[in-house]
Amino acid sequence: MKKIIVGVASSGLILNALASGYKIPEQSLRSMGSAAAYFSSAVSADASFYNPANMSFMEDKKFTEIGLRYIHLGKIKFEGQAYDPVAQTFIISNAKSKAEDFYVPYFHFVGSSFIENARLGISFVTPAGLSKRWSAKGQQYTAEEFTLEVYELDTSVSYKILENFSVAATGRLIYAKGKVKYKAFNPLANNYLYRIDMEGDSSLKTGWGVSASYKPLNNLTVSTIYRSKVDLDISGSVDGNLNIPPNPPKPAINRNPISPDGGDVSIPLPAEWKVGASYKLDKTTLEFTFERTFWSKYKKLDFNFADPYAETVLGTPKDKNWKDSNAYRFAVYHTYNPKLTVMAGFAYDETPVPEKTLGFELPDSDGYIFSLGGVYSPKNNLEIGLAGLYVTKKDRTVNNSKIKGKFSDLNAYLINISVGYKF
Repeated sequence: MKKIIVGVASSGLILNALASGYKIPEQSLRSMGSAAAYFSSAVSADASFYNPANMSFMEDKKFTEIGLRYIHLGKIKFEGQAYDPVAQTFIISNAKSKAEDFYVPYFHFVGSSFIENARLGISFVTPAGLSKRWSAKGQQYTAEEFTLEVYELDTSVSYKILENFSVAATGRLIYAKGKVKYKAFNPLANNYLYRIDMEGDSSLKTGWGVSASYKPLNNLTVSTIYRSKVDLDISGSVDGNLNIPPNPPKPAINRNPISPDGGDVSIPLPAEWKVGASYKLDKTTLEFTFERTFWSKYKKLDFNFADPYAETVLGTPKDKNWKDSNAYRFAVYHTYNPKLTVMAGFAYDETPVPEKTLGFELPDSDGYIFSLGGVYSPKNNLEIGLAGLYVTKKDRTVNNSKIKGKFSDLNAYLINISVGYKF
């Protein structure tokens, strides 16, 4: 049976100490080692995802990369007050979120030319995600647990129009699933004001992308890519109960349990645009990438409950009003010898989340990203990679209708291992 993933007033989705918004930009060894600056220089198997237009410039062989990422999200600290829907006032709610650990696989493939000047690429990635859990009472009112998994399968075709100019088109298949829990206990009535526990998934959604690469010089590549917005429509059933006193006072709405008929919600995977350049100086390559994510399409979050009482109490659309955000990424790659290449990256990533709609499931702020990595080739057709990345975000003070306080210790670290083969 399908179930629905829904939430309350401050609902949102984020792997929140990893990337601004709920995107996950690091989907390969080289991307991890370069703080996701890796784009215009892509000429390995992961070009199928990061820059499909570059596939036309690659050696005419088949390339593969299989990798695994370890993601650790640290405990986020909050000091301040949270709105208590039972007492209908703010209460002290100093707390730390729970630490989170994940192992996430990926796969990239670029085929040899199937017709002259044309290449095919396939990638399996996880472009977005969420995980945040709190055990303190004030945080559980809106975000006891928020979890989201998004999976994407891309098929790209590139075509070299000129010796120094190539274009590509990408078809995207996307699937999402998740879980949400939140609750508020009323000690005076000895029952829950509300207790909601939901799980859900979506049907397969489609999207598209286009990219282009131009080499004005042999050692200079300029590239751009655009990926479309995809609405993640999630639907199913819900488990929980409501005991909500109406205003003005009269007998409470008592729904125990809430109707399991469910409902639906639509959440955007936003469009993005990147432009970048890479320049090779002998054994060293410098790369800069500018990335803009069009979060401003995320204006409201509207959960639709089949249960009319749940819809009356929890189904009012919630303002989000996110803003478009930018990321600035820089990387250096150095080839010590034919067997070993090392890399380092730095990025500054802006948050799209305004103070007015920031909640415990989404304690986001502007972030700094640092990374190191290396690729070792024991044989000409085999490579082994290892990379690490650290994210730290600015402390953020919030004063809105649900939260008055300060978030700190927003950080995460990632480790990527991979094996690549060409034949």
